[in-house]
Amino acid sequence: MYRHHWKRHEHRSRESFGGRWGRGAGRGGGRRLGRLLEHGDLRFVILALIKDKSSHGYELIRALEERTGGAYRPSAGAIYPTLAMLEDEGFVRAIAAEGGRKSFEITQEGLAALERNKAGVEAVFARLDEAAESSPRSSPRVERAMQNLALALKLRLQGERPSEAQIDAIAAALDEAAAKIERV
Repeated sequence: MYRHHWKRHEHRSRESFGGRWGRGAGRGGGRRLGRLLEHGDLRFVILALIKDKSSHGYELIRALEERTGGAYRPSAGAIYPTLAMLEDEGFVRAIAAEGGRKSFEITQEGLAALERNKAGVEAVFARLDEAAESSPRSSPRVERAMQNLALALKLRLQGERPSEAQIDAIAAALDEAAAKIERV
């Protein structure tokens, strides 16, 4: 059943790369940001990002998370199958990459698909930009710092139990950081 559904959309996508944008790009203009991407949008987003810079899947995940200020982080389970589909359709091709990761670059067919759907692509990126502006974590630097703190705490608290003095020092450092942030 799922396979039949997929084949139906695959056929349509080969003709118009998603099909829906010919019926009114950017629809839903005033809607809330609950759903940033609609069916087929991720393909265009990935294609546009690869147009700007050849990338592998993890780089694309990070780029989207940064672009939206942390409001959207696609999973590897969404990115890699989409890359494979774009490659099958001839819109991207794999290139050799350092570190054993397969990077992708856009093809002439991919550039043509982006051009044909330019208004839709711009509408999707406008939604992503709007999400970044309304995200409480709109700075990639703040997001990185938060992740560093979480990792430092996790590493320090795993394994051998810290002494009471160490726990007090950790709690004091966190309280001091919170107080400094409140004063900013």
